[in-house]
Amino acid sequence: MFIPPKSTSMKIAILLLFFPVTLYAQNNTSLFDAYMKAETDLYRFNGNVLVSKNGNVIYKKSFGYADFDKKIKLDSNSIFDCGSISKEFTAMGILLLKDKGMISYTDTLRKFFPELPYTHVTIQQLLTHTSGLPDGFGLVAKYFDHSKIASNGDMIRLLAREKPPVLFKPGEDLMYSGTAFIMLASIIEKITGQSYNAFIEDQIFKPLGLTHTQVVNRPRPTGTIPGYANGYVYSDSLKNYQLAENLLSGWSGYLSGFTGEGMIITTTGDLLKWDRALKNHSLLNEATQQAMISSQAEKKTFPFVHFGYGIRVGKNYFGKYIFHNGSYPGYISMLICYNDIDLTVVVLSNNESRAEFIADGLACIALNGNFVMPYVHHEIVIEKAPDTYTGKYMMPLTRPPYMVAFPIELVNIGSALYVHSGSMKDIELKPESATKFFFADGTDQQLEFETDNNGVLKIWYVGWGLKREIQRME
Repeated sequence: MFIPPKSTSMKIAILLLFFPVTLYAQNNTSLFDAYMKAETDLYRFNGNVLVSKNGNVIYKKSFGYADFDKKIKLDSNSIFDCGSISKEFTAMGILLLKDKGMISYTDTLRKFFPELPYTHVTIQQLLTHTSGLPDGFGLVAKYFDHSKIASNGDMIRLLAREKPPVLFKPGEDLMYSGTAFIMLASIIEKITGQSYNAFIEDQIFKPLGLTHTQVVNRPRPTGTIPGYANGYVYSDSLKNYQLAENLLSGWSGYLSGFTGEGMIITTTGDLLKWDRALKNHSLLNEATQQAMISSQAEKKTFPFVHFGYGIRVGKNYFGKYIFHNGSYPGYISMLICYNDIDLTVVVLSNNESRAEFIADGLACIALNGNFVMPYVHHEIVIEKAPDTYTGKYMMPLTRPPYMVAFPIELVNIGSALYVHSGSMKDIELKPESATKFFFADGTDQQLEFETDNNGVLKIWYVGWGLKREIQRME
């Protein structure tokens, strides 16, 4: 569903919305504004964004509401759930203990919890998603009393009682694991005698001046946290946004007592301070900090990704990066830093807007990349897409937490062209010209076919403003 612009006050912005314009952007506020206006008007973005170069903020704005019903607007101090970005803080807690000589990378999980059946799982493996631990959340969902709120200790007790097997031999593969970070938070508590919340507050938040950041478990009654942006999810049946607390009982109910893998709330400004702390090794010694943001583990099979300690690392079209994204009912978040050029982008959404993609668009503008301003698409009627368009390709789309290209196939079904992938529902591509097609699922994605008399020369994918060539698979 595409929503037309609500205002005609900015003539340039409106022209950009309705006509495709490829931009080799300059670092100026007007282009950031035009891009965010398009994402807000056309794709319902609601949240806060921040772009920083060399630690200096070059763009920072709020779009939409902290409370949809009361029409309370977001501002620069609005507080969001950051989801799995919290894992970076948990990793930092463990590394602080390592620097103090209180823990070693080779220490095993059973050193701290001998009741668990998982031998040879090390701190190193927990930090890098290579432990192979089973899904503890599924275990809690199956066996725990949903009228109560589960804690880390409850998960540990269920793992010890039910003894589900490891998913793979520890250290031999990589699979993203929230369970591992529940274990790390519990190890922090075991070593220090403090609650995870208190330790993270004392050792990380306070020293860095993160005054709008805290660990807060749910349930969270509306209005109890000053500046808190309520989370909303879109109801297809009601055709409007509903408070996430009222619709999703799991994470706002019996799963809301966990710490380590999530449950941190914060602001764009505080996440920039955090980013600077990683850049300047403000809490750790330099060697440990460098180890945290360097590749420590690589997935050997598709998708081929690298993790440091509690953080994704790698290289893409803009250069080397470190990042973590996050999701929680009503919220999607992204914090990414391109190390060599020192560009940081923070996007926090409280209506499940695609923060990861919007961060790409903002980075593209900041770095003068190949950029297409989002615009209104108008479907035309064609008899059928040429068969030369069909085939197998590598599509550069985000698949949290991996963010890598993945294989898709373009197929003609009847008179329509579709994106087919074994991992998702087929998506129709609607034509707006003989060579341009937009995704019919309402997301900001398009394909452009560059042709001549001999056939297809190139195929371009445009997603959330960023234009990239996609490769045909042989």
